[in-house]
Amino acid sequence: MALHLVGDTIDKTRSHYQAETGKLVQLMRGVYVGADDDIDATVLKHAVRIAKYLYPRAYLSAASAVFLGPTRDGRLFLSGRRNKRTRIRALEIIQNEVPKHPSLVAAVVDDGMGEFRIDVSSVRQRFLEAFRLRSEHAGSIDEAMREAIAAHLMEEFGSPTAAADAVWTLARENEWYREGEYAERFLLRSPATSPVRNEAAFDLIVAWHGVRIGNLVHDGVEWRWTPTPGSGPPVVRQTTPGKLPPFIVSLLPEGWLEAVLKDRDERAKLRSGRRYMSNIAIVEREPELAALPPETLLTRLEQYAANGVFTGAYAGPGRGDMEQSFERSLARIYERADTPRLSGIQIKAPMYLDISGTISPSTGKPFTHILKPAGTSGFESLPVIEWTALELGRAAGFAVPPAALVAMPDGMPPALLVERFDIRESVEDKRLIALEDFCSVLDLPTEAKYDGTTERVAKAVRQLSTAPEEDVLIVIKRALFAWLIADGDMHLKNLALLKIAEPGDEQFRSVRMAPLYDAVTTRVFPRLQRDRLALTLNGKDARLHRADFRTLAGTAGLKAADTDAAIGDMIQRMKEAAGRISLPELPGSGPEDRAITAKMLEIVRTRIESLE
Repeated sequence: MALHLVGDTIDKTRSHYQAETGKLVQLMRGVYVGADDDIDATVLKHAVRIAKYLYPRAYLSAASAVFLGPTRDGRLFLSGRRNKRTRIRALEIIQNEVPKHPSLVAAVVDDGMGEFRIDVSSVRQRFLEAFRLRSEHAGSIDEAMREAIAAHLMEEFGSPTAAADAVWTLARENEWYREGEYAERFLLRSPATSPVRNEAAFDLIVAWHGVRIGNLVHDGVEWRWTPTPGSGPPVVRQTTPGKLPPFIVSLLPEGWLEAVLKDRDERAKLRSGRRYMSNIAIVEREPELAALPPETLLTRLEQYAANGVFTGAYAGPGRGDMEQSFERSLARIYERADTPRLSGIQIKAPMYLDISGTISPSTGKPFTHILKPAGTSGFESLPVIEWTALELGRAAGFAVPPAALVAMPDGMPPALLVERFDIRESVEDKRLIALEDFCSVLDLPTEAKYDGTTERVAKAVRQLSTAPEEDVLIVIKRALFAWLIADGDMHLKNLALLKIAEPGDEQFRSVRMAPLYDAVTTRVFPRLQRDRLALTLNGKDARLHRADFRTLAGTAGLKAADTDAAIGDMIQRMKEAAGRISLPELPGSGPEDRAITAKMLEIVRTRIESLE
């Protein structure tokens, strides 16, 4: 039996022992699956049984009352005592508050572990649930399902009027007057006529690796996401009806690029560009997809890098003969819609490294690398500090994408070139890859990226990762690394999950913590000398001690001895690396770069000593 529920199919002592010996994997308190099983498939297959175990007083509602199971994208809808969301790997249980006088019927479900009974919304209540405003439950019931429920009610009660009366009776009992009005209109509506079209409305095609996965529609008021059936793992999910899905929000430009594009709102941003991170394309017409280049890594940076310096040819923007600003030159490449859009505040450019070793803007070309030029007003050394941070991370044992410093034209300071890790690695590579940052994972707006906690990230990772013990430990080590290098910018958009599937999969095979990226010592820059951690840990964002990381490990469900050993090993690695890493020689790098790097490494050494 693949699913184990403490008190139902296994006792507490045995479940704990088998989890300790690696035979079972704990998903939540009391919920275990076999370590050798397909965990995502198991969770989805037994979704209703798990929900009944966790929330015995709740009942299936909305689309789940129709399917007696989760929707294709892994959402299971319940109604219970309060609004609540629970993520368990590929399953998301979405619970809203039960009405005063629910109308329920008993259903029988058999998921291969035997039959069991569970309450579900009656047909009348389902119909009212379909008309609730700004309700994700209502959004799960599409037009075809509404029509089917309406036909069922009219057949049961004999006429549209009688059906409307019956629905109104239930609506009044629960004070769902608005829902009753909309339901009545639907039942008594006149034969359909051609609707008047709002010319401001539009329908965008969202593709992943060049294949349509759904449509993003704006009717002039709200957004609606409609996934394409059979399009593979659910990359995009609309968690708040009427709002842009959080995964799409995570792709949109911020900061400098947002100002350059001068797009007034989300609608304008999405219509001005076509290419985004995570192998996503968003277009208005299907033929536009064929014109976009595939995002495939054909040339590796290591072929054209030595001792941390790019040895190929730079063919990107510069200041030019007229000494115009570099930012203005860089902004020009974004005038074309086929230039990939990037999120994040820092100035950066999408680049393509070809087989000859030339790096150039990826306008009309594959997007394989990211160029991060120097900043201004005291941030000129940002690329060399980030390069040093990535080298420290590599030495500490993290997965880190290849990176190299680039000598820039027109006397500009060096830039940093980083290889993408979220794209296919060859033309033979058919993997389906998506990168989802933790603002999207936790369903938070971009402006809330500094409002999270490390504990909340660890909890989400345990629920979603296909290797939860390893990835929760990585979260703790990432928090430790951010503290040791004084990185005050490790926020929720600088942590992400890397999801991988194979063609034909309905769920991701691998969901793991993404490699280290956007790491930087913020305390060495102007006005940031007192910068603190972006995500609190053990309720603190400064003055951390080794005990704080032990406490975090305990909260995250890790063994204290294993965590302490991992922390000790990482500290030792970083101590050795801080003594040997040095800035490479390259044009445009002056004594200021060496001075600020030395200051950074001194901070690292001081913090390491405080934790030894």
